[in-house]
Amino acid sequence: LGEVLGPRGERWEIQLKGAGITPFSRQADGRKVLRSSIREFLCSEAMFHLGIPTTRAGTCVTSDSKVVRDIFYDGNPKNERCTVVLRIASTFIRFGSFEIFKPPDEYTGRKGPSVNRNDIRIQMLDYVISTFYPEIQEAYSDNTVQRNAAFFKEVTKRTARLVAEWQCVGFCHGVLNTDNMSIVGLTIDYGPFGFMDRYDPEHVCNGSDNTGRYAYNKQPEICKWNLGKLAEALVPELPSEISQLILEEEYDAEFEKHYLQKMRKKLGLIQLELEEDSKLVSELLETMHLTAGDFTNIFYLLSSFSVDIDPSKFEDFLEELTSQCASVEELKVVFKPQMDPRQLSMMLMLAQSNPQLFALIGTKANINKELERIEEFSKLQQLTADDLLSRNKRHWKEWLEKYRVRLQKEIESIGNADAWKTERVKVMNSNNPKYILRNYIAQNAIEAAENGDFSEVRNVLKLLEHPFQEAEGFQEVKEDAEEEGATATAAVRSQETRSRQPYCSKPPLWASELCVT
Repeated sequence: LGEVLGPRGERWEIQLKGAGITPFSRQADGRKVLRSSIREFLCSEAMFHLGIPTTRAGTCVTSDSKVVRDIFYDGNPKNERCTVVLRIASTFIRFGSFEIFKPPDEYTGRKGPSVNRNDIRIQMLDYVISTFYPEIQEAYSDNTVQRNAAFFKEVTKRTARLVAEWQCVGFCHGVLNTDNMSIVGLTIDYGPFGFMDRYDPEHVCNGSDNTGRYAYNKQPEICKWNLGKLAEALVPELPSEISQLILEEEYDAEFEKHYLQKMRKKLGLIQLELEEDSKLVSELLETMHLTAGDFTNIFYLLSSFSVDIDPSKFEDFLEELTSQCASVEELKVVFKPQMDPRQLSMMLMLAQSNPQLFALIGTKANINKELERIEEFSKLQQLTADDLLSRNKRHWKEWLEKYRVRLQKEIESIGNADAWKTERVKVMNSNNPKYILRNYIAQNAIEAAENGDFSEVRNVLKLLEHPFQEAEGFQEVKEDAEEEGATATAAVRSQETRSRQPYCSKPPLWASELCVT
């Protein structure tokens, strides 16, 4: 729609998403639906209040106009309400914006729509640097290559810090192609995103990402790959030998530094920076994985653990910690085999007899994953709740002892232990959110809104605006709908049976069945 300059010199672009066909539309209708609009509206605001760089959402406006969408790509389309989100950011220029100039690919022959228009590329590069990186423009005004190198270095570092922030709150973007990477280091384009519930390094939030290209543990790697593609698109204004050196020297180091700094805060390690901290974090995540612990809630609970905790309180703490681990029933849902046994048998035979044909219809990784699921599911049939609890407690006792030793080193390095304890809890509680936008929370709000009741969207928004605090006066399902009729109220009440627990608790069993594409 345009650009707004604020009183302190800040710059905002205002954009409508879902308003229909534009001169730049491809083959689709340019419409967005209520379901995906509510998710984007809520998550962009959630990320902002978590302190993570992001585009913002100004408004979410729906209508009675309908479009047909096949949500799960399974041949079952349905009518959904057209909705428009007003998005706000300093700029919506992405890595992919520079790829419109790409020359023909040597293998596919594909090329950018503005190939050979170096004049436009130079103009766009000049605009981005002078407008959004003015300090770089000023420092290197007499040397364009040095200026472009400094610009690429800053984009590399911002991107590394951004993905480190994602990893530390368990956020998965879902579609990290170059078109969804902001040139100023913002989280942009909220589609099939998801915050992890149970910690799984290979978690895939996008139900249509069959190969796990954008899995949680691959996000740092894929963002680095995207920076490599941006570097290719900046040639010859930035020679590739310069950009590749910057990428190799800066990205991993910046990511690891920022990630570990953030993790130290999440663990309350505020006094010392020790080499062993990285191993402590890795062992924590491994323990979370072994016990299927809830990523957000386990971090949140750790602030109530102390070095001098007495044995009875330690047992209570251990009980609370293990209550945030998946039950046998939840694990059975997680590891439930996804392929028909006959189909799996056929795929295994095909992989042996005709590898070329197999490569067209499946991957060895997917087959191996299914075999692992079958093995785990089989083990779970013999596992009792008591056995699982005992095993989980053993794992957590081992890690908590290492954590206690590390905290003791903090205390030994300072004079005032009480002041340190107070500051530690304060730092942890401002870095470990109590509330995140879990998929089931968004789903509750979406279902209510699709029935005409938008109060739950407003409720959830209020909650996400204070992610690190207790929610005062928050009601998960309002007793009285403000402007909605009896039908809408009844529809919300029908959800009440599956939304009784607070939104800061471990998600209900039905949440694991949700699929976002």
